[in-house]
Amino acid sequence: MVRGGAIGLAETIPGVSGGTVALITGIYPRAIASAKHLTDVPKALALRSDWRGALRQVDWWLIGPVALGMVLMVFSVAGIMADFVSNQPTYSKALFMGMIAMSVAIPFLEIRPGAFPTVRSRMTAAGVFVVLAAGVIILTSLPRGESTDPSLILVFAAATVAICALVLPGVSGSFFLLVIGLYAPTLAAVDNRDVSYLAVFALGAVVGLVTFVRVLEWLLANFYNLAMIASAGLLLGSLRALWPWQAEDGSLLAIGDDWPGALGLFIVGVLVVSVVAIIQRRLANKHARTA
Repeated sequence: MVRGGAIGLAETIPGVSGGTVALITGIYPRAIASAKHLTDVPKALALRSDWRGALRQVDWWLIGPVALGMVLMVFSVAGIMADFVSNQPTYSKALFMGMIAMSVAIPFLEIRPGAFPTVRSRMTAAGVFVVLAAGVIILTSLPRGESTDPSLILVFAAATVAICALVLPGVSGSFFLLVIGLYAPTLAAVDNRDVSYLAVFALGAVVGLVTFVRVLEWLLANFYNLAMIASAGLLLGSLRALWPWQAEDGSLLAIGDDWPGALGLFIVGVLVVSVVAIIQRRLANKHARTA
């Protein structure tokens, strides 16, 4: 539940990926596998095959508490996070930037020994890293606006994309909502319990999850190390969005007079992720020795 709460908190923060938190807390592979089995259920029902077998393969001892922790955290902090991000943009971005900067190293730690033995494979990995980092930088450089009364069709479409942040480290669903102007309306809908808005958003999220998770599960099964390289590139590119001093349209500004506080929060963000990563690494090594 604590890990789910951390993922839920990340989902309310622009630039921070819930998939990243799942990765650094050590539940990412299990969560993806369970999500894949869940997406097998609609297919099994349509084909009249063994849908109960698919449900039995889901790691409910993981998914249940994580999902509960996510829901409780999102509904608890939506209003607080909206105020923090809106009223303290410099300090919030500095904190999140420190977290993401340190998180760039996490996927590299997951790469298996001897993953890229040839020059060609190393060049491919470097190319994927650079292209994805550059792509995210370009995306996060786009001018931003805010929609006060978005259509439900737009909400549905946005949710199908934003949900990918749950299963793809480095991609921030909240930041995507911020770019297209739906961040504040979505958090307000959560805080105000806007049932129609939330229902349409949830439906879009389910459609996006069912569609995308199968693709990602296949990538992790067949190109795990390259997928980790891709995640690192996405994380690095997202740092552009978290520069603490930005204009309302997202353009970068010079360092302001409040830089000492921003630097302090940046360091706090780095330390938080570092501690979590060290603990997870030790637990993983202990598990490997006892397995």
